[in-house]
Amino acid sequence: MGQLCKMIKLPPLLGMLITGILLGPYTFNILDQSILGISAEIRKIALVIILSRAGLGLDLSGLKKIGRPALLMCFVPASFELVGTTLLAPQILGISYLEAAILGAVLAAVSPAVVVPRMVKLMDEKYGTKKGIPQLILAGASVDDVYVIVLFTTFINMIQGKGVSVISFVNIPVSIILGILIGYGAGILLSILFRKVNIRTTTKAILMLCISLILITVEDKLATPITFSALIAVMFMGMGLKAKGEKVAAEVSSKYSKLWVGAEVFLFVLVGATVNISYLTHVGGRALILIVGALIFRMLGVLVCMIKTNFNLKERAFAMMAYCPKATVQAAIGGMPLALGLACGDVVLTVAVLAIVLTAPLGAAAIDLTYKKLLTKD
Repeated sequence: MGQLCKMIKLPPLLGMLITGILLGPYTFNILDQSILGISAEIRKIALVIILSRAGLGLDLSGLKKIGRPALLMCFVPASFELVGTTLLAPQILGISYLEAAILGAVLAAVSPAVVVPRMVKLMDEKYGTKKGIPQLILAGASVDDVYVIVLFTTFINMIQGKGVSVISFVNIPVSIILGILIGYGAGILLSILFRKVNIRTTTKAILMLCISLILITVEDKLATPITFSALIAVMFMGMGLKAKGEKVAAEVSSKYSKLWVGAEVFLFVLVGATVNISYLTHVGGRALILIVGALIFRMLGVLVCMIKTNFNLKERAFAMMAYCPKATVQAAIGGMPLALGLACGDVVLTVAVLAIVLTAPLGAAAIDLTYKKLLTKD
């Protein structure tokens, strides 16, 4: 199905989603319950793989040159979309403001699965690289996911009655900074190890993946008020490795690309399997209006990040379009409210899946069809 979509110039992930919907319990019910029971863990592994790939492809010195816009892209567009969803969803879908905030946190992330490979392609072909446009979008697409996931966790705790203290909001910047330090440090240590010990590239990739999964487990087990963001740490581990050993990072990245082939199938098929088709038809029209409204807020956020930059109108328009596709994070966390038994679970999952189906193919097509027209080849 993925290959069929690719042949008609649509992202393969759309075919995988449709496959999951057909195989899932709400259509032909072919997938075994033992697979569905561990789908959340499998989706998290897939998220780790794509964030590692992003980190291995990012140049920290290049990000420093871009400066303020790169920092703003990490949280401003997501914040705009979250606020927009929180304001619009109660009016359109009839849910509470806290439920709308949870939905906004799910929707607000941009998809590394769609954006990262395309921005890497742009950097390879030297489109917009002189002004750092693909690097800017690549960095933002990787970091804003973590920002959104931290907010999502906070809102889930609030609706479950666990409450929210000042420390939980202090934890957002602290967890990001700690994640950066832990991940970057781990990447540097790995680069030293790889220089001193002769290990096959496949083993290097497996070792890095094991450390990533240990970091995820440690974060989950920590019961302290202040934690660290394991997903940020995973991405910065790749950046630390690249900073101290570019050749090794490129070799490991190629292995992660092969891992992603399998992980991508699991991720999108399993999220498709959680979609209740009858519910999709029930709220489809209203959900579509909400998604379009939220995207308008997001584009305004991107525009705010571009203030006082040397980007021309075409480059700004490209950045606004390229920063809209949704897939990876929506697939990873969209089903969590339903799994936790929250009243808004079906609504959140349905809107998340509709957002993937709508924005992933359209966003991918918009990037592929416009980058040669809107960006300058260096």
